[in-house]
Amino acid sequence: MLAEIITIGDEILIGQIVDTNSAWMAAKLNDIGIRIKQISSVSDDRQHILTALAEAANRADVILITGGLGPTKDDITKKTLAEYFNVGIVENMDALANVEAIFRRIRGTLTELLEVNKQQALVPENCEVILNDNGTAPGMWFNHNGKIYMSMPGVPHEMMYMMEEKVIPKLKASLKLPYIIHKTILTVGEGESYLAQRIADIEDELPPYIKLAYLPKLGQVRLRLSGYSEDESLLSAKVNEFAARIVERVKNVVAAEEDITIEKAILNYMAAKGLTLSTAESCTGGYIAHLITSNAGSSKVYLGGAVSYSNELKESVLGVKHETLTQFGAVSEESVREMVEGALTNFNSDYAIAVTGIAGPDGGTPDKPVGTVWISAARAGKTMVKKLTFGNKRRQNIERSAISALNMLNTLLHDYDK
Repeated sequence: MLAEIITIGDEILIGQIVDTNSAWMAAKLNDIGIRIKQISSVSDDRQHILTALAEAANRADVILITGGLGPTKDDITKKTLAEYFNVGIVENMDALANVEAIFRRIRGTLTELLEVNKQQALVPENCEVILNDNGTAPGMWFNHNGKIYMSMPGVPHEMMYMMEEKVIPKLKASLKLPYIIHKTILTVGEGESYLAQRIADIEDELPPYIKLAYLPKLGQVRLRLSGYSEDESLLSAKVNEFAARIVERVKNVVAAEEDITIEKAILNYMAAKGLTLSTAESCTGGYIAHLITSNAGSSKVYLGGAVSYSNELKESVLGVKHETLTQFGAVSEESVREMVEGALTNFNSDYAIAVTGIAGPDGGTPDKPVGTVWISAARAGKTMVKKLTFGNKRRQNIERSAISALNMLNTLLHDYDK
C-alpha cells in the first residue's frame, strides 16, 4: 500500500516555514504498513494543486493533503478539491456546529459569527467530514476511483490530533495492511561505511521482506531493520534474530537498541544505575545542557552545569587555574581537563563532560584554527580528553562538539562496566 503526501502553501516554498508535517505523517503511516511513494510541496495555485493531485493518483493508493484550509482568500484547497472531483460545495451542519462550539469555548459565549468563519463549514459535497477538535477547518475524506484522499489543516497540532485520533484508525479499518516491524540500533563513534563492512555478511542473509537502512547523523549511525509480512509471529522472530546478530557483531559501538537519541540513551542508562551528570561548556554555549534537558525525566540524572564562556568564569565557577589559562589558553587539553574535573568536584556529580573550542567563523590563530575543539568526560579516577578539528561553520561546530562530547561520555560509562 503506497501513499503520497502533498503539502500546500507558498510559505513552505519560500522557506518561511519548514515542512515538519510531512516527516511526522510519513513516520505514522510507516508504523501501520503504508509506504510513502513521494512527498510534494506545491504553491497556493489552482492548477499546481490539480496537477499534483492527478499525478499522485497515478502513483499512490492514499493521498494525504495538508494546508490551504483557512478562512482567507489565499486558502483555495477546498474549492480546488471540488473542481478536481467535479462536485459542488455544500454547507455541512456538523462542521458549522463545530465552528460555533470552538468560538463559544474561546469567547465564553457565542456571538454572531463572521461570514468568513461560517465558510469554514463549506465542503465539497462528495466528502466525509472529519471534525477538527482543535480548530475550525474540518478534515475531508474522499473515496474516488479506488483511491483515498484525506485533506487536513496545515497547522501542525491540528493535523497531528486529527491523524492520530481519526485518520489512522480510519485507514486501518478501511485497508488490508501488512504487519510492519521496525527495530533500530543506535551506534556511535563509527562511520556507516565501516559498519556496513563489519556486518556485510549478515546484511546479505536478510530475507527479501526485511530491509536494513543506515541513517547517519553527526557521529552516530542508526541501523534500522524494517520488516513487512502478513505473518506477524514469523516477522517478529526474524527481525529480532537479525537485530541480535548485528548487536553482537558491533556491540562495542552500540549505544541503544531502540530509536532514541544518544542523550536519551545516556539518560536512560544513568538513571537505571542511579548516576548523576554535570556539564561545563564554553564554545557550545549550553547546547549540551539543552539536548539533555529536552528529555522528560532528565532531572533524575542531570544536576546542572556552567556555561563558562569567559576565562573569569572558568576560574571562579569551575576552578580552572589562572596559570593554566595564561600558559596554555582556554582552548587546550590542560584547560578542558581542569574544567571537567572542576565540574565533578564543584557540582558533586558522578560524571561530567566539558567542551572548549573556537566555534568560528573567526577567532582562530595559526596554531589553533577555527574548528579546534577540546572535549573531555570524567568520573572519579578517570578523565578522557580528545582534540577535534572541524571546519569554519559555527552551527555545525557547536552541534558536532556536543555530540562528540556525549559520545565520549557514553564510551566512559560503558568502560566502567568492563
